[in-house]
Amino acid sequence: MRTLAIVNQKGGCGKTTTAVNLAGALAAEARVLLVDMDPQAHATLALGFDPEALEENLYEVLVEPVESSAAGRLAQVIRPWSDRLHVAPSGIVLSALEQKLTGEHAERRTERLEAALLTVRDDYDFVLIDCPPNVGVLTFNALRAAREVVVPLEPSDFAIHGVQKLLETIALLSDRIGHEVAVRILPTLYDGRTRYARDTLAEIRSLFGDLCFDTVIRSNVKLREAARRGQPIGSFTRTANGSLDYAALALEIALAGPSAPIDEELATESQGQEREVVVRFCDAGATDVRIAGDFNGWVPDKDVRSLVRADGADRVWTKILNLPPGTYHYRYVVDGKWREDPDNPHAVPGPVGGRNSVLVVP
Repeated sequence: MRTLAIVNQKGGCGKTTTAVNLAGALAAEARVLLVDMDPQAHATLALGFDPEALEENLYEVLVEPVESSAAGRLAQVIRPWSDRLHVAPSGIVLSALEQKLTGEHAERRTERLEAALLTVRDDYDFVLIDCPPNVGVLTFNALRAAREVVVPLEPSDFAIHGVQKLLETIALLSDRIGHEVAVRILPTLYDGRTRYARDTLAEIRSLFGDLCFDTVIRSNVKLREAARRGQPIGSFTRTANGSLDYAALALEIALAGPSAPIDEELATESQGQEREVVVRFCDAGATDVRIAGDFNGWVPDKDVRSLVRADGADRVWTKILNLPPGTYHYRYVVDGKWREDPDNPHAVPGPVGGRNSVLVVP
């Protein structure tokens, strides 16, 4: 079970949006638990649950001593949104937790979520924790339970400065908690039409380097519409930019974990210059087809030339890639849904289920 905390002490950066929609994208092929640690309960609301109507929430789990977590209290408050996506809901009462635990040893106050998650470790592939916009006992609990941290960052000067301070804080907390966390920066709310956003994104990539995800979350009104409907955007619409962006992020995160074994017969690599590679996808019912793989950071159609033509009753999407010799994994994104290449018999298991098609460039 991989546990990721979505953290930023600045509000309005797309933190809850990322937690909900990344959970929805991962749930396409994995079992996901979304833990709402924010007393505002926006993640709970974004999945269509009314916090006021729920009899129990995370407060009932975290207010109990650590020893009581073995009783499986967390499982009793979890609510299913779908077969693969569940939520541990929040409520305004969670804001009283810090005061309730005043006087208890600091370490025991911050290990409650970790202890609770251990009771469901066999039930989920991913746990995403939506943290409140501050660094307090709730965020401490999330950082102690997580091994990976995603920091959503909007392209603005103030936000960059705030994240630099946040990274220092996380480093201090990691020392205090006693374990390291891997931190990644996720650019969000990106509007590529403005020069300011483009320049700021370039500054973010220059400043944080390999800490940045390749995926960028573009501004998209459909994300707000999906939240109003109580759905992750991947379930609301598969073709919107927000759906494609979070699907790309999900795959990038999945591929950062343990890799699937590669067929040794196909994994013969050699040195050489780039060559043009053409692949085609034919589907009469599809309206949008893109390709993503380890050759473009799993960002759909990045660095790819695309041609579309009619072939009788079908439509044919031609994807033109420039690749050096080697072995590559890829999938198509058909109307927002990840699919292996139906015309390619070579495939290997993907890191979160499904199969990646294998392309060998001699």
